[in-house]
Order: sequence, then structure tokens, then C-alpha cells
Amino acid sequence: MAHLDTQLDALDFAALAATPCARDPFDHVIVPGFVRSEALPAIHDDYPAIDKPGSFPYQTLQYGPAFAAVIGALQGPEMRRAIETVFDLDLEGRPTTVTVRGQCQQKDGRIHPDSAEKIVTVLVYMNPAWESGGGRLRLLRSAGDIEDYAAEVPPNEGTLLAFRRSDTSFHGHKQYVGPRRVLQLNWVTGDRYARRERRRHMVSSFFKRLGV
Repeated sequence: MAHLDTQLDALDFAALAATPCARDPFDHVIVPGFVRSEALPAIHDDYPAIDKPGSFPYQTLQYGPAFAAVIGALQGPEMRRAIETVFDLDLEGRPTTVTVRGQCQQKDGRIHPDSAEKIVTVLVYMNPAWESGGGRLRLLRSAGDIEDYAAEVPPNEGTLLAFRRSDTSFHGHKQYVGPRRVLQLNWVTGDRYARRERRRHMVSSFFKRLGV
């Protein structure tokens, strides 16, 4: 399988930057096809094998060059500028964290707004056509009702969801157990938080691999 020429070729930054920011129930954009269709086969082939639920720092995983290119591009200046355009933000100098998921467990999807140290959350889904009613992330108008949502995002391959974190950026999904591939990128408030999150996820991933 031939890989695209550069790490920037796989992702459609122009489509992201041109997508208007939706305001209901909080600032967000949904971009189907953000990962270009011609790039998908190689990324699937190079996606890390993850047989445990939970989030894993990409640094702890083994993967191929096409997946590595996507990780690099997500943390690069083109991506930052596109997100800055969408949300009218200045993210210059803000650190990033990237985690990867491969499996979903019953307790996943509980409603939450993300921690206050996160500025923007980006989710890039990498699953075949999604048939299940569970596992579809919903952007919610309250913390108490999974049915009160403004948007629902099937985790189909190549789809991007990005949102600005706030105290009311409630999101969650109905229960699903099984494979569910997603990359999560966050711009965060400072290096201390980024380092702490990396350490926390690394310790957690170590014990997950042990089956603890």
C-alpha cells in the first residue's frame, strides 16, 4: 500500500477551516471526510493494535508510518491554524496531548464536559460505517439527559468533531461494547497539565496491559 507523500496530505485542513462554527449547544464543528478517503486504507493498516478499553498516549503504542504521519499532522501548525480560524482563538504556544482508543467498554460515554484545563477537544474517528445505535457521541444541552442533544456524531472513518471546552460542553453516548477507534487531540492550558496527563495515561495504560 503506497503512502501519501507528506504527513499533510491525509488531512483536509481547508475543509476544517471553512466549516462554520455551530453554537448549539456549544461551539463545535463536524467535518465528515476530514481524513481523505485515499489515505484511509494505509492509516487503517498502520493503526495500533489496541485490545483493551481506555485512552492510550500515542507514545506508548506501536504503529506504522501512515498513522505516525497523522499524529504529526494533527500536532502541526496547519491544524492549529485551522482550529484557531474556526473558534477565533489564539493557540500559539499552547501544548497539546494526543491519546488513542481502540475499544469501548460499557462504562464509556458517561456525560461530562471535559476538564477545565482543556481548551479545545478534537476527535478523529476511524471506524467503518457505524451501524450501532450506541457509541454515537451526542452534544448535549444538559448534564442529565442523553436524549436532549443538538447533534449526534456517528464515529465513521475520517469524521472530525472539534469543540471548545466550557463548563456546559456536555457530551456522551449510549452504551456500546466493542471496537471503536478514535484519536483525541487537546490543546491544554499549560505544560504542567500536559505532562501530568501524559504520566497519568501512561501509568493507566501500563496496568491495562497487565490486565489489572
